[in-house]
Amino acid sequence: MNLNLSKPICFFDLETTGINISKDRIVEISILKVYPNQKQESFTWLVNPQINIPDEVVQIHGISNEKVKNSPTFKDLSKQIHQIISGSDLAGFNSNKFDIPLLAEEMLRSDINFNLEGTRFVDIQTIFHKMEKRNLSAAYKFYCNKNLEDAHSAKADTLATYEVLKAQIDKYDSLENNTAFLSEFSTRNKFADLAGFIHLDNDNNEYFSFGKHKGKLVREVLENDSGYFNWILNADFPLYTKRVLKSIKLSKLNNKLL
Repeated sequence: MNLNLSKPICFFDLETTGINISKDRIVEISILKVYPNQKQESFTWLVNPQINIPDEVVQIHGISNEKVKNSPTFKDLSKQIHQIISGSDLAGFNSNKFDIPLLAEEMLRSDINFNLEGTRFVDIQTIFHKMEKRNLSAAYKFYCNKNLEDAHSAKADTLATYEVLKAQIDKYDSLENNTAFLSEFSTRNKFADLAGFIHLDNDNNEYFSFGKHKGKLVREVLENDSGYFNWILNADFPLYTKRVLKSIKLSKLNNKLL
């Protein structure tokens, strides 16, 4: 079954130096862009992360420091990647929790005005876990009856993710074949900042999900504890989280001036 798309959707996968969104870097990125007419474009790059790739991580994806030493940096690729995904929805496997937040960090470090407003996110892992509860290799075997060769290769994982989603739609009548439904279904929690430090309540009001102000509305904290805001901006939080907080503060100031 082909995907019912109103605009392009980019399936993508990252191989990285680790799992810390703030500190780790991309070493490989693969994008499969699918258009409403089902045309496909595929892009894959090795990336020089400009930091050390730990040995234990190399053992997982096989991408060594030597392998990427002559590759372009993410900043070198950022404009091209941004152009490819602009105007598209985004999909991946565990992408809402990891790949999209890390991609946003890399874009902001590269001085790209990375705005995800209006972008729908389809997380195939969440759909899988809600429907069957397991990982990408198991999903590929279960839905497509194929063994995932070359797992942890970004290109192989990206193609497998795309095939799994199509098979999921074929298998479950309750899954609607449109990105709006799939995005809503594969989103576990509503986040304002991608990394999950700032959640949205049922009325789309931002509130903190961590720390001493956990559960409190961000606007109230900014009003009563400005030092907390300054601490976050200077601490080791993701750039996108800081950007969201700055936007909330600016909106609050503008409302006062009206």
